[in-house]
Amino acid sequence: MKLLHRDIEKDNTGQVTLMPEEAEDMWHTYNLLQEGDSLRASTIRKVQTESNTGSVGSSRVRTTLTLCVETIDFDTQACRLRVKGTNIEENQYVKMGAYHTIELELNRKFTLAKKSWDSVVLARIDEACDATQKADVAAVVMQEGLANLVLVTPAMTLLRAKVELTIPRKRRGSCTQHEKALERFYDAVMQAILRHINFDVVKCILVASPGFVKDQFMTYLFKEAVRQDNKLLLENRPKFMLVHASSGHKYSLKEILSDPTVTNRLSDTKAAGEVKALEDFYKMLQHEPDRAFYGVAHVEKAADALAVDTLMISDKLFRHQEVSSRARYVRLVDKVRDSGGNVRIFSSLHVSGEQLTQLSGVAAILRFPIADFSEGEDSSSDDD
Repeated sequence: MKLLHRDIEKDNTGQVTLMPEEAEDMWHTYNLLQEGDSLRASTIRKVQTESNTGSVGSSRVRTTLTLCVETIDFDTQACRLRVKGTNIEENQYVKMGAYHTIELELNRKFTLAKKSWDSVVLARIDEACDATQKADVAAVVMQEGLANLVLVTPAMTLLRAKVELTIPRKRRGSCTQHEKALERFYDAVMQAILRHINFDVVKCILVASPGFVKDQFMTYLFKEAVRQDNKLLLENRPKFMLVHASSGHKYSLKEILSDPTVTNRLSDTKAAGEVKALEDFYKMLQHEPDRAFYGVAHVEKAADALAVDTLMISDKLFRHQEVSSRARYVRLVDKVRDSGGNVRIFSSLHVSGEQLTQLSGVAAILRFPIADFSEGEDSSSDDD
């Protein structure tokens, strides 16, 4: 994401002009947008025209509209963002108050204006525009006949390819069909790696499976790379890392990212940091429950006591349409930061973020133990 212009006043009103440069930037934009914001962007509008003879035709014209945002629709797999709202600026093609849907496009700038820019939104812009925080981990989670190729970016987990193939069982006296099917399967996974992984950006490729599937695949991959003289694979061989996984399904990714050998290798990535923070929380909950709180009411009480060392909060909560609810979570984040605590905003599109959502989206590791609050106080957090 490129920040082209930023004009935010002391009272937190103002606007920013941004240009999304890659698919993940659409996810950041989705988290920036709220109902009631003003969005100005280039769009296509179907316009009816009437000729001198009275015949009516229609044409598609590109124009720039400013909408008051009403609904926001994000397609997580295609990374496409559509924003619907009413036109609030005079335009030769679109009447004031008319509805229109803008589909934001890569490499086309847009201007977003808000009545109030809070600290969480501003931090999101800084994160999106930081060139160092890009997709630097890929994972191939596999078992015989099934492989999922996933890109792990700082903001989301993207399933890029799924390979499924029926592998016949070995028969007594003949393994030919089994071995041929395995070769076809490994070749399909190899093609997916070459098609979807940008080796200039990715620092590490995790290959995970139960048993020896990963080892057999790696043997095949580099045997083929030598045979085909594929310099791209041969030069990037050190980036491949073998890891155990209980299955070839996508949900095994959490187990892989929490493996100590993997966390050491990926210590500088946000995804691994989130998984480790959640692991630390669960360990604390088991051994020192008075230092592990979850649910917004409990965590707020701990923040009031300046006890929060690490706050984990889902970005899903900041998409709350009620201004008062969103403001509550922003106040909590600001309070923890002001008291010197560490704040981790988890992406709801990461496996760790999905797990945090099960804890009502808010959890905290405390600096010192606090006796647990009564159940009655926690009921307000469930209502949220």
